[in-house]
Parts: sequence; structure tokens; C-alpha cells
Amino acid sequence: MSIIMTGGGTGGHLTIIKAVKEHLTDETLVYVGSTGGQDKQWFKDDEDFKEKYFFKTRGVVNQGVVGKIKSLFMMAKAIFSAMKIIKNHQAMVVFSVGGFSAAPMAFAAKLTGIPLVIHEQNAALGSLNKLLKPYATHFISSYLEESPIKAYPIKEVFFNNAHLRKEVKTIIFLGGSQGARAINHLAFEMAPQLKEKGIKIIHQAGANNIEEVQKAYKTMGIEAEVFGFTTKLAEYMNEADFAIARSGASTLWELSATAVPTLYIPYPYAAKDHQFYNAQFLVEKNLAWLMREDEIAVPKVLSLLNEDLGKVSQGLINVVEKEGSKKIAILLKTI
Repeated sequence: MSIIMTGGGTGGHLTIIKAVKEHLTDETLVYVGSTGGQDKQWFKDDEDFKEKYFFKTRGVVNQGVVGKIKSLFMMAKAIFSAMKIIKNHQAMVVFSVGGFSAAPMAFAAKLTGIPLVIHEQNAALGSLNKLLKPYATHFISSYLEESPIKAYPIKEVFFNNAHLRKEVKTIIFLGGSQGARAINHLAFEMAPQLKEKGIKIIHQAGANNIEEVQKAYKTMGIEAEVFGFTTKLAEYMNEADFAIARSGASTLWELSATAVPTLYIPYPYAAKDHQFYNAQFLVEKNLAWLMREDEIAVPKVLSLLNEDLGKVSQGLINVVEKEGSKKIAILLKTI
């Protein structure tokens, strides 16, 4: 018997699988993803999975008529392959985190009568998850009251690093591993004043922008710790007293678990504007700040550093539930 984990395309989906599988050390795990996203980069060599399968699939949304037909043909072919994988590995449950990578296995689970457990990362439901929600054995979301598990599945290290932030000695700019031009430019505008205040800068510039960002700081005569993709994100977040970040679900909940007061600047082209709604969930609880890219104003951003950060930091400690990944793992084992 095995547990099949599926979905991805982007790191936001894949971090969920990575966190949950840490608590499934005694189970036989199989991963099913796509060649079209970051799936292979994350799990191709992961020895926690007995087998890994990567289908040649792609998203159907935002395709032309011909593109949609090709995508659906690829999907149908992958669904038949997924049904064989379910049979060959005697799957007892399929755990899907959404994204186009999840579609073949999620549909195959329903066609074969295998329990399907879905985790939705964002406040605005993804297209596939919204379609399959009525057919899921369990549908998990930190934003829905009816969810059987409200805690977001992130690594325990982020909770372990949580501590009160009352004064800004270090600020972190997080544009994601691909970077965010708006956040980079905001950092450059703020840098001279941050230097005057003696505030250290940590900056995730994006893998393709590291040299450009490093050069900009050097030209200004400002020291900054600049990186792209990193395995030390928990350490960087732990060092920070304030963050300016995109509001992808994993970033948002990792910062919250670490109790870092944050200004969120959502990616304006995210599907269904889900990054805005992710951040709005915390803003409504007075636990974060939110600005659209066209609303950014340096004086306004700098004024946030004088807010009652201790109150926000303590609020985050109180509101974020622990052990989300462990609770999901237990559900998968006992379904």
C-alpha cells in the first residue's frame, strides 16, 4: 500500500508536499508531477519517494483553442497512465496540492475510487481545486472555516524561530526565488535611509538579478546580504525584524510562523489575484500591511517601521496554528 503525492508546477505547491512528507517516514511514498514545472528540480533525486513519475502535461487555462485541445489530449493520456500507477502501487490515498501537475492523478483517483485529499494554499481557490472540491474526501484550507485542518503545513523550524520583534535592526526584502522588480526598486530607494538608521539589509533578489542588485548596492556604498534561491530561508527570516515580501501562501505563512511583521506587495498578475487575498486575510486581523505595486510610496513604507511591531509580532504568534503538516500526515495515514 502506498500514499501518492501529486501536484506542483511552482514552489508554492511543492513546499506543501515537502513539509507533509517529513511526517510520513514509515509509509511508502510515490510522487507524480509534470515535466513542465519545477517538479523535477525539487523531487527527481528525492530518496523519500519509492518512485517518481513526471508526465508531459501543461496548463489548460490561458491557452488558445488549439493549445487547449493539445493540453487536453496530453491530460487524457496522462490520466490513463496515472490509473495504472494507482493500481501498480496499490495506492490507499492520493494527496493533491493543486496546480496543473496534479490534474492527471487527481482525476485518476476519482475514476478509480481512491480517496482524494486536497490542500489549497491560497485564499482564492485554484481552478483545478475548485473543480474537484465537491469530489474530495477532505478539502484542506487555512482560509476556510469548514476545513478539517486550519493549520498551514510548513516546516517546524519556522515555528521554532518565532520570537517577538519590537525594534527593526534587520529588514528582509523577499521577491521569491525568481525575484520581484518592484520590490528590488523599493529596496534601492529605501537603502540610503535604512543605512542612516543602522538597519541591516537582507535581500532575495532572484537568481537572475543577483549581479544587478549587488552592483546597485555597491554603487550606493551600502552593504547588503543578497541571494537568489537558498536553503537558508528560515535562517534569514529568523534574523529579520521586518519584511517586505510577495504574498505567495508559503512565504506568507512562513513569515507569520516566525512572527515577522510584514508589508505584503502582491504579484499583480497572480491567478485570480490570489496573492492579494492571501495578504488581506492577515490585514483584516491587523497582523500585516498591504500595498499594491502602484500604491508604493517610500515615506509611507518607512513609517511602518515605527508602528507597534511588538503587538503585531505577538498577534502572529497567537494566530498561527502549529503542526499543520503533522496533522495532514496523520489524516493521510488513517483515512
